[in-house]
Amino acid sequence: MRDAPEAVPAAAAVPHRWGERGEHWKEWLRRSPGGVDLLVWWTDAGGDIRRLVGDARYRERLADLLSRAAPRDCAALGLGCTRRIDRSCREPWTCALDPVTGPADGARPSRCGPVPGACDAFLDCWTEFGLTVRFTADDRHRAVHLRDRSDSDRVSLWVDGVPVAEEAWLDESGRWVDERLYVVDAAGPEDHPEQDFTFGHLGQVILSVVVHDVERAATQVLVPRATESWTDPVVRRDGDTWRLYPHRAALDAGRPDRILPVGPPSGPAGAGPAV
Repeated sequence: MRDAPEAVPAAAAVPHRWGERGEHWKEWLRRSPGGVDLLVWWTDAGGDIRRLVGDARYRERLADLLSRAAPRDCAALGLGCTRRIDRSCREPWTCALDPVTGPADGARPSRCGPVPGACDAFLDCWTEFGLTVRFTADDRHRAVHLRDRSDSDRVSLWVDGVPVAEEAWLDESGRWVDERLYVVDAAGPEDHPEQDFTFGHLGQVILSVVVHDVERAATQVLVPRATESWTDPVVRRDGDTWRLYPHRAALDAGRPDRILPVGPPSGPAGAGPAV
């Protein structure tokens, strides 16, 4: 008679759904309840949560969790990062460490791993959400882009949890000008004399520009005039103003199309008019 097989411990018989990655980030996740909530929501095994709440509510809650996430929360999800967008973090034993304290003025260098604290941008190349999360250098602010396949791949943007330019057709990612202004390209006017079709998510040659001020929770949507050709728009902060250049050549030549003031932090909230 053969001996009965040894019992396999339950933990070994059923590997955890986030596997080895969860082990690497375990110490950080123990300190980050929001990171645990995000990880459970994102790794929704079998789609049980989505079936229960529906796609729209699942996406809304995902945006909310990401809008309160830390960089290490995003890294623990297995997203691509600044260093390599098409794969998860390969050195979590470094990236899961506390960030290195910057100089006395609080400034920190741009984080591109493997560095303590994880990178400052994360991208999802695999799922239908196509999410992008970008943090400011001090991690106080983050911008979240999420694609919606049910709405012709429209991209929605939240900055610190505030929906931004909901009526505009936005690009899949944007950039922080500094720790106050977030900029993203948007579809330009169809009646612009130089408008034409091209490759890419926006599919247009002439673009509009969305600028969100986190200190005022205010948004401006800038639309090019017929005499302005914004083919690769660039925004730069210059003291109490910010400047919009139509393309890189204009930036190099110091020829902005628009110069606009940076208002005081206590200004009114909300979306400003197209200008």
